[in-house]
Amino acid sequence: MLTSTLRSAASRVSGTTARRFSSSSSGGGGGGVALPVSLLALAGTGYIFYEMEGLKAKTDDLQVQISGRSNSAFVFIKPHACKGKAGAVEQVLEDKLKEAGIRITDKGEILAESIDKNMYIDTHYGAIASKAVKLKPSELNVPDKGKKEFKEVFGEDWDTAVNSGKVYNAKDGAAKLGLDAEGLNKEWSKLTRGKDLIKFGGGFYCGKVKNIYVVNGFYMSMRAAYCNPGEKIRWYTVNWNTDSLSWEDFRSKVLGATDPSTAPKGSIRRTILDDYKALGLESKPNTGDNGVHASASPFEALAERVNWLGKKIEDDGFGKGLLAKGIPKATIKKWSEDAQVTVEGETKDGKTTSVFDTLEDLDADTSLVKVSKISK
Repeated sequence: MLTSTLRSAASRVSGTTARRFSSSSSGGGGGGVALPVSLLALAGTGYIFYEMEGLKAKTDDLQVQISGRSNSAFVFIKPHACKGKAGAVEQVLEDKLKEAGIRITDKGEILAESIDKNMYIDTHYGAIASKAVKLKPSELNVPDKGKKEFKEVFGEDWDTAVNSGKVYNAKDGAAKLGLDAEGLNKEWSKLTRGKDLIKFGGGFYCGKVKNIYVVNGFYMSMRAAYCNPGEKIRWYTVNWNTDSLSWEDFRSKVLGATDPSTAPKGSIRRTILDDYKALGLESKPNTGDNGVHASASPFEALAERVNWLGKKIEDDGFGKGLLAKGIPKATIKKWSEDAQVTVEGETKDGKTTSVFDTLEDLDADTSLVKVSKISK
């Protein structure tokens, strides 16, 4: 297509310049002078560039339209729900998706060893996990208000405690105390907010466990549910037409609320709750162990496919749409870590918001319109 466009453009330039040359070199006394070949070539190059720019704009617009026509989500059965009767929970999930007109495009499973080694669950949980296992205390950005509360509750300066080696992330703290994930979680559960536990911000806690300070000590138990030997997830990639089912209804009606007891009858999570004994599950599902995870938006789905499945942004259907909208690949990667952003017409001056929250429950076509309003 591009080759034919170039040939067409070159032909038009050649024809145009030939006619001009003929006009200038004939009639009226024959005083015309031929344009220099280099000038003709330059004019031709500019014309071809103009044609290519127009073609790219049309191609990008078409890609955005294509990417906006379908919603694509990443779904997985959580480890606790993989332990029932063979294939039972999978059958519930697949039947419910089919009833809703949702197509399963691929499926598979990921074992605990791979989840642990590649830190899939840590990337999945984002900032909460990062503070617990990836970042050292000296790398944490603690607000002045948080440092003040640390001093009031624990009687010493945050910076002094960090520099003296008293503060640990959850992973290092568990090792220092000689505790496994459940052991640390047991100690963490004894803490009381305002007494030996403080909150620095969303998903950012520090508690005094025995003689050390631990950041996000609760996370290791969450992580263990995915990374202990024998655990696994069963994943699915699914899609459906945006005009047949909204993303909001996919989550609220097809999947069901985070707390399965409040989910609509017949939804995936509610069905797993109501039938958990028949499905062979050992314990009753709850807000944390609610059977199934599903992406909260097309953008989160892209981030999850890149994380869990190793997909490339430029090869992903929604990723192609973002690139066609002019969102740089580096920005997409930054947003995938739930970056704080400003949104034109929404955030107040000096304020930011979570990019995940900004795009939550929006359909693919609506998302691709809104991304242009988000700070890069």
